Amino acid sequence: MRFGIEEINNSTALLPNVTLGYELYDVCSESANLYATLNMLCLPGTHHIALQESLSRYTPKAVAIIGPDNTNHAVTTAAVLSPFLVPLGIVPSSAQVGDEEMRSMVRHLALARTTVVVVFSSRQLAGVFFKSVVLANLTGKVWIASEDWAISTHITSVPGIQGIGTVLGVAIQQKLVPGLKEFEEAYARADKGAPRSCPKGSWCSTNQLCSKCQTFTEYTTPKLGAFSMSSAYNVYQAVYAVAHGLHQLLDCASGACSKGQIYPWQLLEQIYKVNFPLHEDTVTFDDNGDPLSGYNIIAWDWIGPKWTFRIIGSFIWSPVQLDINNTDIRWHGKDNQVPTSVCTQDCVEGHRRVVAGFHHCCFECVPCEAGTFLNKSDLYRCQPCGKEEWAPEGSPTCFPRTVVVLTWQEPISWVLLAANTLLLLLLVGTAGLFARHLDTPVVRSAGGRLCFLMLGSLAAGSCSLYGFFGEPTLPACLLRQALFSLGFAVFLSCLTVRSFQLVIIFKFSTKVPRFYRAWVQNHGAGLFVMISSVAQLLICLTWLIVWTPQPTREYRRFPQLVVLECTEGNSLGFLLAFTYNGLLSVSAFACSYLGKDLPENYSEAKCVTFSQLLNFVSWITFFTMVSVYQGKYLLVVNVLALLTCLSSGFGGYFLPKCYVILCRPDLNNTGHFQASILDYTRRCSST
Repeated sequence: MRFGIEEINNSTALLPNVTLGYELYDVCSESANLYATLNMLCLPGTHHIALQESLSRYTPKAVAIIGPDNTNHAVTTAAVLSPFLVPLGIVPSSAQVGDEEMRSMVRHLALARTTVVVVFSSRQLAGVFFKSVVLANLTGKVWIASEDWAISTHITSVPGIQGIGTVLGVAIQQKLVPGLKEFEEAYARADKGAPRSCPKGSWCSTNQLCSKCQTFTEYTTPKLGAFSMSSAYNVYQAVYAVAHGLHQLLDCASGACSKGQIYPWQLLEQIYKVNFPLHEDTVTFDDNGDPLSGYNIIAWDWIGPKWTFRIIGSFIWSPVQLDINNTDIRWHGKDNQVPTSVCTQDCVEGHRRVVAGFHHCCFECVPCEAGTFLNKSDLYRCQPCGKEEWAPEGSPTCFPRTVVVLTWQEPISWVLLAANTLLLLLLVGTAGLFARHLDTPVVRSAGGRLCFLMLGSLAAGSCSLYGFFGEPTLPACLLRQALFSLGFAVFLSCLTVRSFQLVIIFKFSTKVPRFYRAWVQNHGAGLFVMISSVAQLLICLTWLIVWTPQPTREYRRFPQLVVLECTEGNSLGFLLAFTYNGLLSVSAFACSYLGKDLPENYSEAKCVTFSQLLNFVSWITFFTMVSVYQGKYLLVVNVLALLTCLSSGFGGYFLPKCYVILCRPDLNNTGHFQASILDYTRRCSST
């Protein structure tokens, strides 16, 4: 500092007609540091500090303080100076080896999964820390050194430190102070006092020229080490920064500096703005007041009995650039293998990172939920798949959804189509058979011409099943369920009225003759079939108009599938039509059961009861499957239930009559039917 100040005072370029004064203090302890700080705040020519209402007009002895070079002392000095707005130029605890706090810290490092340890500390505390590290035999780490101890021989001299691992650090780029060596030698020659030893208990480091302790000669002047030279250059820069701030504040550019009163806060504002060259270097500060100086990246090399510091890279501020030569680093591992240092190993594919704690490198791995995937551009958030895509849990990518539809080409479709076509052929064949034997007793007892309406309604229902195959279209969605519901309702209406009519003829014609005559005269059977069928027709039309079935693509039911279907199954219209058919099925079952004791040739109770029971079982099975199974073959179950209903109706009512016509023509004559009626009459008379 003395060299820089005398250099400025001996020059007329920076501060003409102004002489800088200074005071030097040894701040080797906290109390000495505080004493020096308070002494600088005293009023000029006094030893006391005046507390004023406005400290912006306070004029202390010194307008700027440079130092101390210890972080703990600097914090104290800054806290004391901040109310007085005095600029402080910093030239960059009480733990002991073996105490509980230090042992706990070392134990934590030993248990940590990380390999790299950043030690941001003063060189004094760093010395205590690394003695504890050596004592605990903590090895195999990579230590990142802060600027204060990165090239300090105080740390490299710790016994056993060569086994701690690899040491990398940052150090201020080495700059020599031009003329400093000659200044020291001139100072030594000017001091004519005889050499004298230090008093007992005093201590002088090799970094100090301490004339009160010992007078050096030009031949015994200690040589500053690399660390001390960096500190010396920082002081040199700080002195010139203060001088340039004064140059602007005193308006010295005109050739003469003004002599007006200046305050520390005014000087602080100007120091923030300085930007000047200094021996191939540029001194400037950022918005926070930190110097924009470059740094060297250094590595410790253990060569023989001592450490050496090797420059492996550099960092500059303008433009921001970090250069490191990785090949120059000698790692502590076998074969110079680069160590890894992570809290957590990289997550497997499809697992996102969830930060645990404050550091993004410490995280937990959580699998992405189904329907999401992990994009490598963002390892912390799972991305949703597209509408036509899906992904299982923990997937790194999405997959196209499989389109599910009951195609014409599937084997199960062939089976269902074959069965339905066979049923349709049987219906047509039965219609032809009944037309040929229309006047026979079997056909007349089955309903005569009403049988063709029943067969036609079953054929319409059978034709509706073809709408369940292939990709759904609007016409198919409109017709398939509605046509089946209407056709089956017509068949059930005919079956009900046919069973009811037989019961009336044989059981109630003599008991309630008026009702029987009204039923016959007003064509009750045809009227009932018409009203019942029109009611179902109105329900279906309302269903198609209000709750129009539409072809849709279902995405929510199966994560990996797109189901092509119609929306008819979820509407109120479908439920009304199904409920109506259910009521007709119950009425047909009840009427056929009432006729269980009719003449044998007219009694259809057994076959109709069996067919209706099969009908009920098929729908119970279907709805049970719907409640427990939502697979891709649900539509197959639906078609199978419809086909069973049609087959049971045809088989229960028409097949026995076809058997008689084809295989027992001897039973298909008037005499046999009259004998059956006579036998029924005798049985009724006997009871």
